[in-house]
Amino acid sequence: MNALVIGGTRFIGRHTVAALLGHDYEVTVFNRGNHEIPFETVEHVVGDRTDPEALEDAAQRTDPDVVIDCVAYHPDEVRRAVDVFADVNAYVVISSGAAYGANAIPKREDETPLHECTDEQATDDSWATYGPRKAEIDRVVAAAGEAGVNAMSVRPPVVYGPHDYTERFDYWVDRVANHDRVVVPGDGDSLRHMVFVEDVASALVRVAEDGDPGESYNVGDRRLPILEEWIELVADALGAEVEVVTANERELAAADLAPEDFPLQLDYPHVLSTAKLAGLGWAATPIEEALAATVEDHRDSGRTGRENGPDRAAEERVLGILDTI
Repeated sequence: MNALVIGGTRFIGRHTVAALLGHDYEVTVFNRGNHEIPFETVEHVVGDRTDPEALEDAAQRTDPDVVIDCVAYHPDEVRRAVDVFADVNAYVVISSGAAYGANAIPKREDETPLHECTDEQATDDSWATYGPRKAEIDRVVAAAGEAGVNAMSVRPPVVYGPHDYTERFDYWVDRVANHDRVVVPGDGDSLRHMVFVEDVASALVRVAEDGDPGESYNVGDRRLPILEEWIELVADALGAEVEVVTANERELAAADLAPEDFPLQLDYPHVLSTAKLAGLGWAATPIEEALAATVEDHRDSGRTGRENGPDRAAEERVLGILDTI
């Protein structure tokens, strides 16, 4: 089987290529060539996926059985892709849990409403329109499935793991690795569904092989720690001791901080049902195993994630205030 991965070099795409190779696919990566291909046995086609002619050329050169689209951010890109790859065995695009437009607990693929998406939002590049754009991408996938195209999507929440260039999770690993006291906003009970990057990759392959045309599938860890527990789990993975110090809005404000300044903090739970994906035989990696790989990569990478949250000086001011109470 031939697989074409659109993207495929940095984070989710890199792990997806590895998962496909592990399933004995012949893999070609199609991207702009800005990042080195970290696989010796993978073919490479250089091109911009936003260029219709380049996408069609990649399809003709590779004749893929399966296409995994890791870098679709606008609905028109997916409209073109489902036309170009209308005859493949599977076209699977990465969507997002941000596509959901209602705060249901949990969010279910066939029940929870998606965001609406205006024409202006569909062509925007800001974070504010990310969820609506992904929702519209899922509607494009659903329409393609109804038209007979084997198009599907996978919706992850925040993804963590080796090679995570966003460094959102690295912020907390860095804190625990370097300090024995860590400030957590609120009561430390922020609940944000997360997913290990290798599980996203395995979900993409599973959906490509066994998913139903037009369908979307949530993917996420099967265990949902609150933020304080994540920090404790990271400490266990590092073999470190850490004291989690919670701080309310007033205590944070004394150091010119707010809860939303901390990465992964949420005021309202974000939880995805993964039962539909599990019905295809998919299973998540145990969190302890996922964190062991994440921490090892963090140590080797030099990433800190410090730009994603408060600097240590501000955190120390909060600790000082709390120590006087």
